[in-house]
Amino acid sequence: MTLLRREALILIGAGLAGSARAAGAARATDFAFETPEGGPMPLSAYAGKPILVVNTATACGYAGQLAGLQTLWTRFGDRGLTVLGVPSPDFGNQEPLDGPAIAEAARKNHGVTFPLTAKTHVKMPAAHPFYRWAASERPAETPRWNFHKYLIARDGTLAAAFATQVEPTDPRVISGIAATLDQT
Repeated sequence: MTLLRREALILIGAGLAGSARAAGAARATDFAFETPEGGPMPLSAYAGKPILVVNTATACGYAGQLAGLQTLWTRFGDRGLTVLGVPSPDFGNQEPLDGPAIAEAARKNHGVTFPLTAKTHVKMPAAHPFYRWAASERPAETPRWNFHKYLIARDGTLAAAFATQVEPTDPRVISGIAATLDQT
């Protein structure tokens, strides 16, 4: 895809997210995903807590980051952090599984116990409304591959974004999480 076309898609997505904000969706906790079993998973259930939202893929070369995400969940979960995996087929269809099979593979192969959503589109133009909102908040920091990380602050705002190559246990991620945990 050419750079010009990608920028146009980002702007269109940001405009769509802006429409959601105008309709009242101004915080991450205003959105909901589906569970792997098909029920609702509202982010409002995590209101007042930091959330690390990561688009995942069990067959991706970066799937080893699932273990790092589990480390964050284990280290900071008792302090309020929620790690939320959002399996996505958008980048090379590297999430070939569906439904509960995704969570089972993540658990079996990487020890994952943090919550996972149903398979979800994260890339424009078919992006889930949460990802459209995030693109409007940080247009230059949208997912370009699997394992893009968005850190949501306690107040539901987008505190930080980390590219695929930034490991979950990178000091920048740890510092960002610590800062959101220290917010009152």
